[in-house]
Amino acid sequence: MRQNRLPSRTESSTTTPFFRSLHDEIDRVFDRFSSGLPMSARDLWGRAEDAVMPALDVAETEKEVVITAEVPGVAEQDLDVSITDDVLTIKGEKSSDHEEREENYHLVERRYGRFSRSVSLGFAPDDGKVQASFRDGVLTLKIAKPEGAVTKTRKVSIGKG
Repeated sequence: MRQNRLPSRTESSTTTPFFRSLHDEIDRVFDRFSSGLPMSARDLWGRAEDAVMPALDVAETEKEVVITAEVPGVAEQDLDVSITDDVLTIKGEKSSDHEEREENYHLVERRYGRFSRSVSLGFAPDDGKVQASFRDGVLTLKIAKPEGAVTKTRKVSIGKG
């Protein structure tokens, strides 16, 4: 007849085979659970600000800077775009509710959060030289560079070190 040996008070729970095995199995269950979550639900396990922080793309030409911010779930009236000196700031508030009901199933997901992203432009744009548009959750800003800010690109050679 086989007996399961439980740890005594002097033994560490991580050194006994029973608790080590139990601990490993719990880790596997949580790993399987979290890896099977859809991306939107996986965000809930991360930092709260990451779930609402917009992704930015910045492109620069000789004459302008184009910034694209992905802000799905944010209404246009909940966006605030400002430029102070040479710093562009995009602020907003995201809120979304999702609910599904079926006979044996009820899911409710809610996300709320404020965000603020700032980008140094390297120049202060002239008044009236910033165009902003918003469509399908994407904010696009076209910022014309002032005359003095138009720079030339110089190639820098990299030596062997």
